[in-house]
Amino acid sequence: YGYGQKDLLDAISVKFGEFNWLENKKDKEKKKSETESHDLILRVLKNFDKSVRQLKRRYNNRPPIKIEDEYDAQDFLHAILRAYFADVRPEEYTPSYAGSSSRVDFLLKVEKTVIEVKYATDKLREKSIGEQLIIDIKKYQTHPDCESLYCLVYDPDGVIHNPVGFETDLSGKHNDLMVKVAVVP
Repeated sequence: YGYGQKDLLDAISVKFGEFNWLENKKDKEKKKSETESHDLILRVLKNFDKSVRQLKRRYNNRPPIKIEDEYDAQDFLHAILRAYFADVRPEEYTPSYAGSSSRVDFLLKVEKTVIEVKYATDKLREKSIGEQLIIDIKKYQTHPDCESLYCLVYDPDGVIHNPVGFETDLSGKHNDLMVKVAVVP
């Protein structure tokens, strides 16, 4: 009268779990949601420059809103992210790495995603930005809420000579951390 039924049910459940084609509906929805979130983040970053240019063309000849440094870029990106994500945490601290900790620009906690912003200038060029991002990648690998790292490199003056190569060299899987770098425009 029920003896062994739980064991039998557990064994059947384990075997069903081995079938790739029989995926859990919740798992499918979670993967779809993650993909949509990552696509949205990348779209926001890739279109960042279009949004900045729109701020320069204002109604009735009002003075343009300017993005002149990294802090301006962070503030503007923060405003855009808040339109799409409920939990955007600016300047979260990372765990200590090589004796020091730093702050991430933005943490999307639910999405387990960190977004880092760099502003390319004549003083902060490819080499320096690349070195900073390599260090950031190492630090964020130890962050408990970071599975994905997106890096926006805003380059309004075109000081990065090979943006596609720069993106390709730094983007990809770094241990368990997925990294995507976007140089815009």
